[in-house]
Amino acid sequence: MFRIFPVLLIVVTVYNVIALAHGLVGNDAMETFMAREHVTFHMFSGDLWDFNLGDLLITLGFVCLFIEIVKSTRTTSRDLINHGLSVLVFVIAIVEFIVVRGFSTSVFFFIMVMTAFDVIAGYTISVVAAEHDLGVGRAGTDPR
Repeated sequence: MFRIFPVLLIVVTVYNVIALAHGLVGNDAMETFMAREHVTFHMFSGDLWDFNLGDLLITLGFVCLFIEIVKSTRTTSRDLINHGLSVLVFVIAIVEFIVVRGFSTSVFFFIMVMTAFDVIAGYTISVVAAEHDLGVGRAGTDPR
C-alpha cells in the first residue's frame, strides 16, 4: 500500500490544510505566515538562523522527494500506479498554484516543482531500471 501512495501528496495536503485554515487568503498573507519565524538557532559563527514554517515544508518536501526517487527504481505494476498518481498530484498542484488564492507563493511553487521533478525523474528512472531488468541495452552504449 505504501508503494502506491505518492508521498509528496503529504506536503501538498499540509499546505492545503494551512491555506484552508487561513480562509484561502491572498498570497501576501500566506507569504507572511510562511515566513514568520518559528525557531531561531544560534550558529557557531554567531549568526542567528530563523527557521520558519515555509522552510519546514520545503525540507519535508525534499525528504518526500527522496523517498519517491528511491521508490521509482522498482518496475512493478504497483509502481506504475504510483507514477500515475504522482502525475495527478502534479496536476492538482499546478492548478492550485495558478487558480486558488493563497497558493501562488514561493513555498508552494517549490513544492509544485518537486512534484514535477518526481514525475519526470520517476518515469526516467523506471525506464532505465526496466532496461536493466530486461537486459535491454542501446546499441553501442553497453560496455564490452
